[in-house]
This record gives sequence, C-alpha cells and structure tokens, in this order.
Amino acid sequence: MGKKVYIIVLNYNGWKDTIECLESIFRQNYRNYQVIVVDNNSKDNSYEYIKRWANGEFELFVPDTNPLKSLVYPPIKKPIPIECLTGKKFEKTQCLIKNSLNIGEIEPTTSEPLILIQSTENLGYAGGNNLGIKYALSKNDFEYIWVLNNDTVVKEDTLENLIKCAEEKGEKVNPLGSILLYYDNPNFIQAAGGKFNSFFIVGKHLFSNEQYTNKLINKLKKIKIDYPVGASLLFHKKFLKEVGLLDEDYFIYYEEIDIVSRGKEKGYQPDICIESILYHKESSTIEKVNESISTFSDFYAVRNRILFTKKRAKNKLIFAYLSIFFSLLNRIKRKEFKKAKNILKILLQGEKCSFKDSG
Repeated sequence: MGKKVYIIVLNYNGWKDTIECLESIFRQNYRNYQVIVVDNNSKDNSYEYIKRWANGEFELFVPDTNPLKSLVYPPIKKPIPIECLTGKKFEKTQCLIKNSLNIGEIEPTTSEPLILIQSTENLGYAGGNNLGIKYALSKNDFEYIWVLNNDTVVKEDTLENLIKCAEEKGEKVNPLGSILLYYDNPNFIQAAGGKFNSFFIVGKHLFSNEQYTNKLINKLKKIKIDYPVGASLLFHKKFLKEVGLLDEDYFIYYEEIDIVSRGKEKGYQPDICIESILYHKESSTIEKVNESISTFSDFYAVRNRILFTKKRAKNKLIFAYLSIFFSLLNRIKRKEFKKAKNILKILLQGEKCSFKDSG
C-alpha cells in the first residue's frame, strides 16, 4: 500500500476546476491516500456542487478537443463516500450519499476517501491549506501531506513518482515539488521549481515557457532549486512538526518561499521530482481578465516582499523597498494607475497596508 498521504485541495469559487482535479486524483496508481477538499468560504455554491458531484448527481463535461481528456474521462465511479465538516473545529455536518437508506443521516467516518471541509471565512492560500493540514495532523495517521492546487490535472503516476522520490531522497529533502506544465499548452513548462533573487526579494520560475523535451529533462537532473512552486508541495509529517505550518500572514504569495526558508534553518533542503508531472491552469483562480482581482493579486505579490524581508531577511529591507519602487514606476509606465496607487500606499505603510485600505 505504501505510506499514507493526505492530498489537500483548496477551493475558492472554482468548483469546476476542483472537480476536474478530483477526477484526475482518484485515478492515481498510488492508492494509500485520502483527499481533503477545503472550501475557502466560496460565494459560488462550490461546497454544494462538490457534494453533488461526489454523489453522482452530475458529471464533468470535457470537450473532445481537450488534449488532457484521458486524465479525467470517463468519469470515475460514483457515489464517492464523503465526510463533511465545517468551521475551524471540524464540526461534522450531514452529507447526502446517493442510494443511501437514510439520506442525510449518515454518520461521518474517518475512512471516507473524500473529506470536504467548509471554512467559515476566506482564510487565504495559507490559512485554507492549514485548515486541511490541521485536520490531517489531528488524525496523525499519515506520513506525507500533498498540497495541490485545485486548478491542476495530474497524471496517474504523479503521486506515485513523488512519493518514490521522497523515499529515495530522504526526510531532510523537503518540501518536494513537481514539474508544472501548462494545461493549455502541455508540451511546455510553466515551472520546474524557482530561483529566489535575494537582492530584490523576488522569485522566478525556472525554465518557464521552454519545451518539455528529453534534452531538457537531462538538464533538469542537474539543477538546484531555491523553492518548489506552490501548486504542488509534498511535506513530510516530520517537516511540518519541526518547521510549522504555512504562515498565514501572507494570505497569498510567498508562503512556499517562507516555509522553505524556515526549513533551511532546521537543516532541510527543497527539491523537485522531475518524474512527477502535472498540468497547471496558470492564474485560473486569480483571473487575469478581471481587473479588480488582478489588482488584488498584484497588491499581495508586492506587499509580501516587505513582509517576507522583515520576517526572514531584515538586512535586505532597503533592497525590498527599492524593488517595490521600480515596480511602482513600471505600473505607471504601463498606465496601470490602480496598481500604482496600491504600491505607493505599500511604500508608505509597509507590510501593515491592507488591500481594503489600498483598493
């Protein structure tokens, strides 16, 4: 069976992406896992849609033109036994299981393959995933936690290869990431880990937009990364207990860089498993076409440079502010005045500046 894994998938107003992701997860060759879906207080009725899908009330539509259709279709067998919880203390709620004799009165168990947690507020990337991690830690019946973006589709051997790499590399190589390919252009890399510029306090995806070839695979075997990209993060239980959870002060962005930085202080080194492949709908959760959400994304990407620097690299604070000043000039040049206004407030108020104050 292999060592048990909890797979944590965070959903926020993206039930269609989450369902497609789940269809691919439940096809994994590696069988010893439970899936925890945390709904981050979505406003699109995601919680109910995911339950209805698990109960077999509807199926995901995948067009024939989708090159990754075979990873999610035909649909997996339904209903999927499901445990439902709500709030910060995992209060049990009723889940409808199709064809049950006592619909709505089923006692939740801890052995169901799918656990659905409804958060009572939007806790951000870190807080939402931490809700799932805390649930897993409360059970303490696992060896690994795999934090996986909901806007991804995985191959049948993605988790199997990830665990194999983890076992070969040992506990001190953690967290472990995957190779991310573009969902819409699956022959090209979105990211193969990241490099961190400690001068300007910014991260950069490695090999982004390069074609995924055997030649590139050989090159990937020789590289060292500074951090794995947060769309796929495998944590060993020992790492989480020694280093701690994701830092919720960031809300979104820089969480993986922060936890890697804390891990290095404890003797851990990050890495990627080049055999573990998944396909990522880049910026699906934070739509680029929506100006207000794009501004939200831009705000946290900039603001968190200061937050990270104050937490982890105080001697580089002047460079963080210099980097942000250049970002301000860049937004003005591109006539993105809402973003420029936000960045100016960040420069004046620092990491305490909130998006509400800026918006």
